[in-house]
Amino acid sequence: MEVVAAAVGALVTSTGELLCSCVCSKINITVNLQSNLVALEKEMKCLTDRRKEVKHETEIAEKVGNEIRAQVVTWLEDVEKLQLRVNPIQEEMVNNENTSACFLNCSKRYKASKEVEEILQEIKRLLDVGSFNSGVVYPTGVPRAVEHIPGPSIKSQKTASRKFDETMSALYDNRFQRIGIWGLGGIGKTTLVKNLNNELKTASTQPFGIVIWATVSKNLDIKNVQIQIAERLNLKLKMVDNMQRTASQLYQRLEKEERFLLILDDVWEKIDLNILGVPQPEVHNGCKILLTSRRMEVCRSMMTDVEVKLEVLNDEEAWQLFSQKAGDVAHLKDIKPYAEAIARECCGLPLAIIIVGAAMRRKTKIELWDHALKELQSSMPSVGGIEDEVYKPLKWSYDSLQGNNIKACFLYCSLFPEDFSMEVRELVQHWLAEGLIDEQQNYVDSVNKGIALIENLKDSCLLEDGTNAESVKMHDVVRDVAIWIALSFEDGHKSLVRSGIGLSKISDGDFSNSFKRVSFMYNEITRLPDCVIQCSEASTLLLQGNWLLETVPERFLQGFEALRVLNLGGTCIKSLPLSLLQLGDLRALILRCCFSLEELPPLGGLSRLQILDLTATRIREIPRGMENLSNLRQLDLSHTRRLETIQTGIISRLSCLEFLDTTHSKFRFRMKGEEQDRQATFDELRYLDRLLVLSITFKRIPCFRFEDLSCINRLRGFKIFMGPIFKGPTVYPIVTTYDKRVIISGLDLSQESIGQLWGIANYLVLENCSGLNKMLKDFVINSVGCFVGLKSLTVEKSTSSNLQTVGECSAHSDLLPNLEQLHLYALADLESISDLATPLGLRFGRLILIEVRDCYNMRYLLSCGDFIRTLPNLEVIKILELKDLPELKTLCRHEETWPCLEQVDVIVCHRLRRLPLTEQNVGAIKEIRGESQWWDALEWDEDKTKSSLLPYFRPC
Repeated sequence: MEVVAAAVGALVTSTGELLCSCVCSKINITVNLQSNLVALEKEMKCLTDRRKEVKHETEIAEKVGNEIRAQVVTWLEDVEKLQLRVNPIQEEMVNNENTSACFLNCSKRYKASKEVEEILQEIKRLLDVGSFNSGVVYPTGVPRAVEHIPGPSIKSQKTASRKFDETMSALYDNRFQRIGIWGLGGIGKTTLVKNLNNELKTASTQPFGIVIWATVSKNLDIKNVQIQIAERLNLKLKMVDNMQRTASQLYQRLEKEERFLLILDDVWEKIDLNILGVPQPEVHNGCKILLTSRRMEVCRSMMTDVEVKLEVLNDEEAWQLFSQKAGDVAHLKDIKPYAEAIARECCGLPLAIIIVGAAMRRKTKIELWDHALKELQSSMPSVGGIEDEVYKPLKWSYDSLQGNNIKACFLYCSLFPEDFSMEVRELVQHWLAEGLIDEQQNYVDSVNKGIALIENLKDSCLLEDGTNAESVKMHDVVRDVAIWIALSFEDGHKSLVRSGIGLSKISDGDFSNSFKRVSFMYNEITRLPDCVIQCSEASTLLLQGNWLLETVPERFLQGFEALRVLNLGGTCIKSLPLSLLQLGDLRALILRCCFSLEELPPLGGLSRLQILDLTATRIREIPRGMENLSNLRQLDLSHTRRLETIQTGIISRLSCLEFLDTTHSKFRFRMKGEEQDRQATFDELRYLDRLLVLSITFKRIPCFRFEDLSCINRLRGFKIFMGPIFKGPTVYPIVTTYDKRVIISGLDLSQESIGQLWGIANYLVLENCSGLNKMLKDFVINSVGCFVGLKSLTVEKSTSSNLQTVGECSAHSDLLPNLEQLHLYALADLESISDLATPLGLRFGRLILIEVRDCYNMRYLLSCGDFIRTLPNLEVIKILELKDLPELKTLCRHEETWPCLEQVDVIVCHRLRRLPLTEQNVGAIKEIRGESQWWDALEWDEDKTKSSLLPYFRPC
């Protein structure tokens, strides 16, 4: 009994102590409420002050293009959520200052006191985290882990998909650090690796810190590969750095990457990774190398751990791809047997199938299919370095080209280096000067004809898109075939092609009178032969891109007596020899980006010259004798920043001139009455009856007379800059020959009259201008009608004291009824697009693109629901682009759905939590781009809305 009693006593004592401790703890929490509330107010003030500091830092960082760290964005959101918890408590403190309520409220006081203590702990955590010792932004220059590379999908091809899965498995397998993909030229090695790269971009778990792509090509140029790797790493190299120093820089940078993948595409021989500057995978465990090659031996020489051989497509896959390219006509009853046989003749090679299929597209006559089959079945000689299976369909596709000079234009493209993106404008210049485009056509028609030829070749899959919208390129296999055809079949097009192969010198023995065209472009040539070259039939000589070349010997050009095209752009020449004047047939002299070129000989003797390009040279005055170039059609003096003077009377004598560009030069056109030192005035341009495209600069906004406006209105396209300084058209849409663009920069618009400009321009750009408010008011008050021509309006970094007050004088009708594009950049006063749209009476009946960036005070995109419903035409790919709008909370004040949206881009708009989209948008939406963190934080009325739109989301 005594034992039991003792046990019970101990239990009671223990329970009592525990109960007492619990009660005391609750009493302490309850009693501490008053002091905790005082601490809460003090600590919360510290936190909100810190939040303001961080917010200010992030806004400054975003203005200069830096990316905010993800943890900083999360911290700011956590502070905002905590503020929502604190607000009711602080309001209660204000409403009920007697915090020592009666004992009956003890339970309620305990809960409140406990919540305050929890909040104080969260404040302490946030203050500790909010120090951000590593800064609020990511280090500048940090590249994205994976960059998307455009290319066709292989998901529908079972054979290629199996190889894709095999390669992807090897990438994730730690046993394999060097992976080789090999197979015939044109079998799809590059396409497979592009698919692999893009798959890694969308992977939920990123296996590599960075994926680097470098194209190697047949003629190995280590320096070029190093530059590609450095650019991907955002590593700045100096042009004077030798390969060894560059390799050292690359090695040190790559060592810092925990895991990286280097893709070397189109490798033809062993590459020494040490010379390249890439850590050996055996030394750097996080390094993986993936290479593509036509030969297994190359993979083995690179010490690959596993080799993946790409096989040709089976008959079913080949037929599927061929019929896709040829179209429905391939399934017609009488044609299908021929189509299937033609597909088999392509031997399962994707490149051949695509090219031949494109050539037969929409051909409905059986005779054409029968003829094509017989041509493909005919025996062909073996071609050195190119597989017969590829050669036959490509040669046949070339033979099938229809139209004047299209074959010659195709062969001309092979003069450019392998994997080189050719500028469309440059190609057209060369074709025109060579006579491949009718010389009787004017500049605009010539450009259009050139574009049509290029599109024809692209439709035939003999050309493909280049690195930008204004360039094209040749597949390396197609280029090899084109060079072979020119040498073997086309006597009038026999070419010497030594472009982009790293040559440091050339000799007179390289040339022959049989060559029609000669290309040594983009090498490292330091000198040219100082002798008369035997190349009397050559009509084209391309030497551009040899940046080490400083002189052209006097005798060198004397042997090129039939020359029509001479391109020395991108060299370091300071002058040209007098022997240039002996080239009586010369049509095009292209000296673009000869940054050291200071003078030219008198050009008056080149009476047949049609194209003179002096862009970005160091000339101080235009060459003597220019006024005698009676056949000159294109004159480009843009970016000649030392050109101060164009003598009066010279421009007006160039009676055939169709294209003139003097923008970004030091020279400024003046209006009549403002003449100075016998300089050319705008009045001279009125005498150029053939002028079609004009790009010029004025120091201020001119007052155009009626005859001046008549001169401008008869142009097919123009670009007129007005203002003292131009940093470059970084935000302007691509210029075409039909654009009529006015760019005003750095002027006080309240002191200028720009009413005339609204009427003549299709594109109006206002950048870095002040007085926008007064200008808009005057424009609205003085307008007597609408301006139907304006299609695009861009306002950038233009300031106003109070933009919202413009709405006090709204127009009675839409002043810009045909506006299609609206671009707004870095407008500090803008809170809504409506601030601009309302005074101008804009109804946006034809609007197809809205782009808003860096407007840090914008809270609403559009501020009224009725206004939104006047936007029926949002139907192009780039529909709505929003970037760097930290205050943007909603796209409009009223909750509603925009059923017409097809694409939305939202970048660094962290407070935007809702999109005007529902399930019904699935039928129209094509793509939603934004940060993954932003997408995950979006709020939806229904969960199924997000799941239905998820397939259209693309993280960026």
